[in-house]
Amino acid sequence: MIERAARTLANELINRREDINRELSRNGVRFGVTSGGEYHDRLFPYDPIPRIIESDEYDRLEAGLKQRVNALNAYLADIYSDKRIIHDGVIPEEFVYTSAGYFPQVNGVTPPGGVFAHIAGEDLVQGEDGRWWVLEDNLRIPSGASYPLFARDIERRINPKLFREVRVRDNRDYPRLLRKAMDFVSTEGIAVVLTPGRYNSAFFEHAYLAEKTGATLAFPEDLEVMNNQLFFLDYAGNRHRVGVVYRRLSDEYLDPFAFNPDSVIGVPGLLSAYRAGNVAIVNAPGNGAADDKAIYYFVPRMIRYYLGEEPLLNNAPTYMPMFEDDRAVVLDRLGELVIKDVAEAGGYGVVFGRDLDRAARAELAERIAAEPRRFIAQEVIQFKDLDVVDPLTGRETPRKADLRAFVVTGQNTHVWYSGLTRYSSVPGQMIVNSSQGGGFKDTWVLAPDDPNHKPIRRDEHIESVNLMPHSRSHALALVTASKADNLFWLGRYTERAFTTLVQFLPFYDRVMDTDVDAFRPFARALDLPQDFEDFDAFIRSFLYDGDQPDSVRSAIVAAFNNAVILRPELSSRLLQYIELAVTNITDAASRFANAEDIYKQRDIADNILAFWGGVENSTVDPSLKAFIFIGKYVERIDLYTRLNLPASEMAAPMGKLETYSRTLDGMPLPQCFADGVRWLLAQLPERGYPELVERLRMFLDDFGGRSIASEAKDMGQLNAMNMDAERP
Repeated sequence: MIERAARTLANELINRREDINRELSRNGVRFGVTSGGEYHDRLFPYDPIPRIIESDEYDRLEAGLKQRVNALNAYLADIYSDKRIIHDGVIPEEFVYTSAGYFPQVNGVTPPGGVFAHIAGEDLVQGEDGRWWVLEDNLRIPSGASYPLFARDIERRINPKLFREVRVRDNRDYPRLLRKAMDFVSTEGIAVVLTPGRYNSAFFEHAYLAEKTGATLAFPEDLEVMNNQLFFLDYAGNRHRVGVVYRRLSDEYLDPFAFNPDSVIGVPGLLSAYRAGNVAIVNAPGNGAADDKAIYYFVPRMIRYYLGEEPLLNNAPTYMPMFEDDRAVVLDRLGELVIKDVAEAGGYGVVFGRDLDRAARAELAERIAAEPRRFIAQEVIQFKDLDVVDPLTGRETPRKADLRAFVVTGQNTHVWYSGLTRYSSVPGQMIVNSSQGGGFKDTWVLAPDDPNHKPIRRDEHIESVNLMPHSRSHALALVTASKADNLFWLGRYTERAFTTLVQFLPFYDRVMDTDVDAFRPFARALDLPQDFEDFDAFIRSFLYDGDQPDSVRSAIVAAFNNAVILRPELSSRLLQYIELAVTNITDAASRFANAEDIYKQRDIADNILAFWGGVENSTVDPSLKAFIFIGKYVERIDLYTRLNLPASEMAAPMGKLETYSRTLDGMPLPQCFADGVRWLLAQLPERGYPELVERLRMFLDDFGGRSIASEAKDMGQLNAMNMDAERP
């Protein structure tokens, strides 16, 4: 009965899919895809029809997943220490030591807390007969939990009745499970999420999970190892001890001293600190030795060997070309099997023999015979289709879909009551990985169909962890030099877009009133090109041209590029306004190209006002607010003086600048503050405003005396208004 009710009410989400996708868009829910050698940051397609799993069925999955991950953790502890499973002949040693994921650099190391795989992403499919099969174990840096977590939050608000009447198990405890595991293994110090950077395909998830767990989002250059201890460097150069790193970059790039010496995104010396037991790394380096596609073949043996139990979940029937008998089967049945290159991931290196012509099949057979360790072969499992709403037609169409279940291990092992259901980008396609262009669904795990059953509360099974103290750690003390610049320039770019739009409209009206050259003084004041053949060409360049560095669109995109780094500090709720401004300027450009009006600009200005108001009235640390608003009012004074507004108009922004600067009394300040005021002072003599010059000189004396010199990340030259300083 409960499943029928869930399916009935889930249909209501179909009618709200545009609302849900709009919310996902405005919150920047993205996943990067590389196509044709180019990186594309795109919205991760969401389908409103959830995968629904009944309570009893999921309970069986939960037991099997716990069993499997516990065995894999035992295997990792064994092969990096006593190697009993090798000595006892359960797994041939050549499979262990030839694995690309096996790193002798961590041999003999027991991680803090004794946990290797803190987060496991178990990829499963359900056959047409209803049986579940495990296709892969992902124990290095499994991604994807944030997407159903975020989608569920929107679904609950779009249709609250659905979640009141249908007993879907709550999935909002994932950040708490993750933080609890991190705290369990932490040595001493703060928790950080280590991201390789803004253009990583899963950067949204890195920032979102940092926000939700209260951990600090760190880039490799923000961390430093001294005396085998890991430290986080704030903008003033102070060091903060790090106790646990949730790393989101691959082993080979983690530490150039220990792994790939050419890595420029690693933290030199991190492995030494880890080996000394001074910092925990989630997940542990070397875990790839257990999620190698060839090692997958042996997981049922691990379960029997370490746990003394029969496997509760099925492996896909697998053949190992390293074994002579298996190799003969593979070569004989190549056209019927799916072949996987064990060195690849993300759906790459997977070949269905039936899709190959005779020549390609012969070539693959030669490669398998020459490098049998590199491949495995599996029977093709005819797994279930799930219905997906076609975004173009609105009709439901079947797509292949898998389920990535997340298992979190700290003091205990917990299976998250949700998961990432991924579906293929085209009907019939068997590869559903996110990196292959597919989309995702929410996964509803139903509670027992028992009216007397108490709602399942994870609090009853694990010790509660209060995230509020962690969330307060997003304060000035944990802001790096580069993020200080991000805050300052976020203020400047939002102001630049807002004020140039507001000041442009009177000139626009004058042009409409037949003064066709009225835009030229405006362009001249802002050092914009004036050699346009007509006013429409100027509007196209000034407002919408993303390739024109001085355009409003470029300012909004620059604001977004600074804002997206700051999700943990500012929150997803506030950043959605900047995302909306990006969407609206894109829509406005389309409307103008179709000879429509420029009324959409008002929405952009409203988005920016909403962002500023949200920051001002939020619980964001006052010093962080000051960083943004100092940038904002430095920019406003620059623009007002460029446009030759009356001196009386300078009183308000100057007063605001003084007010926000008092918030930072006694604090060291980022170099960008002094640089911004110094540059502005150099321009003002030509513009007049002698009283303003004197007041700003007092600011410069104060800022310059407290400035902390730093080398901010170079994300391009400051383009607009002929300013020659570097900016993030």
